Amino acid sequence: MINLPLNIDFSGKVVVVTGAGGLICGAMARAFAQSGAKVAALDLNEEAVKKLADELKSEGFICEGYGANVLDTEVLETVHKQVLSDLGPCDILVNGAGGNNPRATTDNEYHHEAKEGGKSFFDLDASGVDFVFKLNFQGTLLPTQVFAKDMAEKKSGCILNVSSMNAYTPLTKIPAYSAAKAGISNFTQWLATHFAKTGIRCNAIAPGFLVSAQNRALLFNEDGTPTKRSAKILGGTPMERFVDADELLGATLFLCDNRAASAITGVVLPIDCGFAAYSGV
Repeated sequence: MINLPLNIDFSGKVVVVTGAGGLICGAMARAFAQSGAKVAALDLNEEAVKKLADELKSEGFICEGYGANVLDTEVLETVHKQVLSDLGPCDILVNGAGGNNPRATTDNEYHHEAKEGGKSFFDLDASGVDFVFKLNFQGTLLPTQVFAKDMAEKKSGCILNVSSMNAYTPLTKIPAYSAAKAGISNFTQWLATHFAKTGIRCNAIAPGFLVSAQNRALLFNEDGTPTKRSAKILGGTPMERFVDADELLGATLFLCDNRAASAITGVVLPIDCGFAAYSGV
């Protein structure tokens, strides 16, 4: 059970969460379920979302897990039909699937630090960059095309995208991921405008630095001490700590609630322990 930061009632609402096999979106799926929603948890890792669904069902909540590739429209359409049959039409869509890839990451922060045998900017793999853009942007576009049809028919609904603080100011080493998340923030505003007269709201959250299975090795040495990159992050964060995944839930529940956030659309909300506010001085 999660200690929910807000008491919002989503009873009767069908919430679709992509990337629910991961740390962040798994917590979101659980929060929606505990708030009364019927949750469809989607992830390429079917085993992970099936396990999440079983756990939530054992606790008395409603959740179904579906294996889904967010880059495959045909698969998404099939899952959509399953969700309609199992839970009903989608009321809220959380586009959480995304991520980076080593092929689109440089080894050095600055070009003058490039070492022979390392991966510099000039060695970035075009296919890796393409994968990162597809995973993040098309991985948001395609589920929205499939599941927002339900909202358009009902003239009601909410879309929540997951952007990043990288979208505001790019981080060193990860040019493709930073640019792709900037695209998500821009797309969020586009969707908010496009659907403005249909009763559909679209917003995004921009998480700061979290510790996850994907980045733990970049942030901590084997003995548990912070890496140089981790020390730089914490030194540039006024609260001097990382964001916890559960700290994203308040904003998530708030932005998806039509009573609390009825006039809020096109917003990208930073949740970053003050990282964006600090000039370094």
